[in-house]
Amino acid sequence: MALETHVGAAAPVRAAGSVLRWVRVLLTATALVDLLVLSYAVLLAWNLRWNVDVWASSAPVSPLGRSAPVLVAGWLLVLAAHGAYSRRTFGGGPDEYRVVATASVVAGGLVGMTCYLFQLPLSRGFVALSFLLGTPMLLLGRLVVRRVTSELRRGGRMVHRVIAVGGPSGTCEVFDSLSRERQAGYQLVGACVPDGIAAEPARFPVPILGSVADTRRLCDEVGADTVLVTRGGYASAKELRRIAWDLEGSSIDLVVVPSVTDVAGPRIHMRPVAGLPLLHVEQPQAGEAGGLAKRVFDVVGALTALALLSPLMLAVAVLIRREDRGPVLFVQPRIGRDGRTFGCYKFRSMFVDAERMEQRLRDRAGHAGALFKMKDDPRITRVGGFLRRYSVDELPQLMNVVRGEMSLVGPRPQQSWEVATYTDWEHRRLRVRPGMTGLWQVSGRSQLSFDEAIRLDLYYVDNWSLMADLVIMAKTVQAVLGKTGAY
Repeated sequence: MALETHVGAAAPVRAAGSVLRWVRVLLTATALVDLLVLSYAVLLAWNLRWNVDVWASSAPVSPLGRSAPVLVAGWLLVLAAHGAYSRRTFGGGPDEYRVVATASVVAGGLVGMTCYLFQLPLSRGFVALSFLLGTPMLLLGRLVVRRVTSELRRGGRMVHRVIAVGGPSGTCEVFDSLSRERQAGYQLVGACVPDGIAAEPARFPVPILGSVADTRRLCDEVGADTVLVTRGGYASAKELRRIAWDLEGSSIDLVVVPSVTDVAGPRIHMRPVAGLPLLHVEQPQAGEAGGLAKRVFDVVGALTALALLSPLMLAVAVLIRREDRGPVLFVQPRIGRDGRTFGCYKFRSMFVDAERMEQRLRDRAGHAGALFKMKDDPRITRVGGFLRRYSVDELPQLMNVVRGEMSLVGPRPQQSWEVATYTDWEHRRLRVRPGMTGLWQVSGRSQLSFDEAIRLDLYYVDNWSLMADLVIMAKTVQAVLGKTGAY
């Protein structure tokens, strides 16, 4: 029996060590990709500089053979100094892209200052083109690496095995979050329960492996490379230090989850004061999400989209009209910002009497809540099925955006009876304009439950930023083309 236990534990240990090996391999590959990308960007910039000469100057310029290698090497050094090849930032979501963008700006500034201080005859057009071309190419390279990482994690590689230290509520909270975000690469394999907390297995989503004092030994046995301390994991700072001391000298990461959930990183700032790591949490961004900057972004984006998509919208209108001679647009009362009602425009994708059929279909499906969706909906027309599959039916809402009734990104507008089911905290969705797309649409669309959709919408309202809007819009295109959860 002892031999079987030893063999069973050895495989997870090797699997845990393989995570670091995979990370090192991908970081090395990322550095090589960056080297190739920057070399290509510099060569392309040099060719464009002399073929499209808008920076005409009689001043001599340094030959490419001397300036290009120095520029590429310096750029790579600045990227490394900012942590672009650090294991801590690898796969870190938006932070990874932010590091690359910030380092590129700093590198450009350093090149400009160096040329000015030492009077180097380096072409300004060449430098500007190098950074204008190289920065987006670096970000695109990071996106490719992210896709490779996601595929590896879906195949069971590069997944950190995690032991949670804490009570049942904290462990369940972490388990639910990590289960929703599988691309983060963390798998909860067990829990250690502190003294004084009843070890009731039925209340934990993962097996209880032992007590906190056994954490280091249990990590070795199950091959865990991360210890995650959740709410209830320690009663004092002394107990947390003891956990850290037990892990000292190992390759096991210690991660502490503060009792702050659904708060985006930019709203959290840590400031050490008198030996206390204080977390400063900025106020929710609901006011900014309905402010002038977002409104300007919406109007410019909607008018641009209408100009580009008007031929497609005209063709869709003709197809709808020819199918059953019914109206092209479907206007439905929806609840907008601050509870105001407005007419939400859509291309008609259902038969004319679809609303009268809805209650009968609800009764048949046993659905009594909001967000009523069903597969193989008999109310949908043949053309409407295509429009819904690719969300083309929602393009007329660009007119709602221009009118100020909706936004490009935000919580989806809902009907009055759906809003009537809201609790007090769910009404926070109405503090911003509803959007054509939103966080829950790019996180599963119709596959999500109502409660999960509400949680994501509230997260968006509290943590809004223009960068988040851009990311959601980019993910919307991917979700629509992939037809994920659309019906």
